[in-house]
Amino acid sequence: MYIAEARFALWADFIERTFLEKEFKILIDKGIVNGATSNPAIFKNAILTSPAYKEQLSMLGNLSPKEKYEAVAMYDIQKAADILRPLYDAGDDGYVSIEVDPYLCDDAGGTIAEGIRLHRSIGRPNVMIKVPATESGYQAMEALASEGIAVNATLVFSVDQALKCAEAFAKASKKASVDTVISVFVSRIDRAVDEILRSNGVTTGLSGIMNAADIYNRVEALKVPKCRVLFASTGVKGDEFRASYYIDELLAPNSVNTAPIATIDAYVAGNDKSLKLPLASSVIVSHQQKVIQAGVDMDRVIDEQIREGLEAFKVAFTEILNALE
Repeated sequence: MYIAEARFALWADFIERTFLEKEFKILIDKGIVNGATSNPAIFKNAILTSPAYKEQLSMLGNLSPKEKYEAVAMYDIQKAADILRPLYDAGDDGYVSIEVDPYLCDDAGGTIAEGIRLHRSIGRPNVMIKVPATESGYQAMEALASEGIAVNATLVFSVDQALKCAEAFAKASKKASVDTVISVFVSRIDRAVDEILRSNGVTTGLSGIMNAADIYNRVEALKVPKCRVLFASTGVKGDEFRASYYIDELLAPNSVNTAPIATIDAYVAGNDKSLKLPLASSVIVSHQQKVIQAGVDMDRVIDEQIREGLEAFKVAFTEILNALE
């Protein structure tokens, strides 16, 4: 844990083979990160731009594009899991996440089958299966966690999504004791609304944080065994906010923040360890009312972000498969 007394953890939102061999180990040895996350977009950038994959791919000629992708991705996930294993064995997280095929987001049975298959094929206990927070996803989350498979509920933008994830994990906790996280996406909401808010004199860079703070309060209140909120989409684009903004402002007990490496480096350099959450509900509601008065329909914004997030992962996955034809 980066801040052990608060159970606040930093995870690296990045996977790439050369990085795993060098910088990742350094970040772990320094006690900065104790986990890692991946998604189709991260693997797309790694596989299609890094020379580290050429040799393995040259040996997979007879496989289908998806089989090639899984062979490469699982190799990296296994490597990351092995590097993180001492932390996992010590009870200090040590998880790495891999996402199911995003095209299965509306197929509960398909997601469950793929989650179990991936977990067994990777063969490491410290692997979290990432499942998008859709109606089918909630069923899959409960089923996988009930089998003792650690689950990362991803693409969570709304309170409703988060509470349904928590409900799934609460039901599963009666059958198996396993770590779960609810990944709340933050900065994308600000990027979607800040231009309108700025033109109406409302403070920018707060809507995503207030939404995440609201979700954090509600999930923590449920006290689901071994379930934590994970703050994702915490990188800063542009220069309006400091690079570590979405880590600094979301420091919370019993939480995880997964961030790009440059964001983590900026946070460590700034050395702000003061807890910012929980926030009083009155503070959250006050900002939300200002957003409404500015003419922003947050329900519509959140629905758009959910759709766009799913679509972005599908596009990235398709681009990987097309490149591996």
